Amino acid sequence: MKWSHSALKMFKNCPRQYYELRVRKSYPKDNTEKMLYGKELHAAAEAYIRDPHRPIDPRFAFLQPIINAMLTKKGRRRAELELAVTRDLVPCAWDSQHVWCMGIVDLAIVDGPLAWVVDWKTGNEKYPERDQLTLMSLLIFAFYPEVEVVNSALIYVLSNSVIKHKVRREEATGLWWKFREDVARIEAAFASGTWNPQQSGLCKRHCKVLSCELNGKYFDKPIEGG
Repeated sequence: MKWSHSALKMFKNCPRQYYELRVRKSYPKDNTEKMLYGKELHAAAEAYIRDPHRPIDPRFAFLQPIINAMLTKKGRRRAELELAVTRDLVPCAWDSQHVWCMGIVDLAIVDGPLAWVVDWKTGNEKYPERDQLTLMSLLIFAFYPEVEVVNSALIYVLSNSVIKHKVRREEATGLWWKFREDVARIEAAFASGTWNPQQSGLCKRHCKVLSCELNGKYFDKPIEGG
């Protein structure tokens, strides 16, 4: 079983949703206008980071000063950096059969013992996902043994707000164990075949698992292709 921050978040929110969307893949992936906008923004940011002399997509011109501020930092820069490790936390290829944990860093800058990690966000900062920054920091430690401190940030580009975070290498072992405990719950669900739904305010308005008994708005409607 391989996992990412988004997969772990989905399971913690609702094991049933995780099972239907990630395991059974009973429903097609979302391709909403907001998601398309986010993908295009990330692509524009990646292109500009790789070549700052190339004009940025005019739709995302507001990103330019934000990225320029990050590019003043010294170090090796990588955009959309794919990081994957085995269960023993050994770095491996993104498409390796031994992948256990994986994540993509929107912007990473490594300068000796210091590193900076940035994740662009197009939503709002009401529920900042600091554990995402923690996981990305841990993956940086795995790939860059010289790094001792990772300064990271969620940058909400539409509201121009920043959530900052810092992780030191000496914290890594304890932080990995917290993630292992969460992943163990997914493994237990696989072993038992038990994927209980978890009710929340998102059930009726945002969940696409129409077969779930908690999704009352759509429960009686047939599943397309089912």
